Amino acid sequence: MSDNQAYQPPKVWQWQQENGGNWSSTNRPVAGPTHEKALPVGKHPLQLHSLATPNGQKVTIMLEELLALGEAGAEYDAHFIDISTGDQFSSGFVAVNPNSKIPALMDHSNTEPTRIFESGAILLYLAEKFGQLLPVSFNERTQALNWLFWQMGSAPYLGGGFGHFYSYAPSKMEYPIDRFTMEVKRQLDVLDRHLADNTYMAGEEYSIADIAIWPWYGCLVLGSLYDAAEFLDVKSYTHVLRWANTIAQRPAVQRGRRVNLTWGEESLQLKERHSASDLD
Repeated sequence: MSDNQAYQPPKVWQWQQENGGNWSSTNRPVAGPTHEKALPVGKHPLQLHSLATPNGQKVTIMLEELLALGEAGAEYDAHFIDISTGDQFSSGFVAVNPNSKIPALMDHSNTEPTRIFESGAILLYLAEKFGQLLPVSFNERTQALNWLFWQMGSAPYLGGGFGHFYSYAPSKMEYPIDRFTMEVKRQLDVLDRHLADNTYMAGEEYSIADIAIWPWYGCLVLGSLYDAAEFLDVKSYTHVLRWANTIAQRPAVQRGRRVNLTWGEESLQLKERHSASDLD
């Protein structure tokens, strides 16, 4: 339906799956599993079930950063979840994440295996578990958490809002594209003003705040997310570009981006990761 046509909501909404666009198979109005299927378990205590979307990249970048810091306990298996075929609705996946969204992590190193879901919660869990990538001082830690939660609250406007209507919706609609473009540009301005006076999100120390924000907003301004850099005039956000390019050069970031990746440049794709040598 064109956005120029008046839409009158029915008294009771009914699900019409065919109206969902390119990713309609990933959406449904109810929770719970659709089929029985156990998740695979590899050899490492940390078992990640994910896909190389921005939310998935947060966790693989975090794990690769921990390994680069010498945290051998951060070795992990990364199992591929194909959201286009409904892997996220299997009984095994739902048992780890009842919200049926990637990423989902199981930690078998504890007395009782621990499930962790929501990418921000996983980053915080890993930072506290290993004592890395989260500032020690109370004020700087608070700033890192401010920006971590900012990302968790802001990115749905970028992904589910702007990204959906700009890239994935069945037709281009002016009103939602304008509405979410305005919000994304406001968010980029928030970041640009902050990064004018700070090397990283929490100050001078690279942290989970940067790891959370970069796969969304860093990749957006570098042109690899939604191919919208020109449309959004990202060159005007000079401080965000400086920060994004700095993080893009980190070896652990380059490694983490490749895990569970099944599209784009073939030489960079790595569907599953079970040892560090898989990335070499």
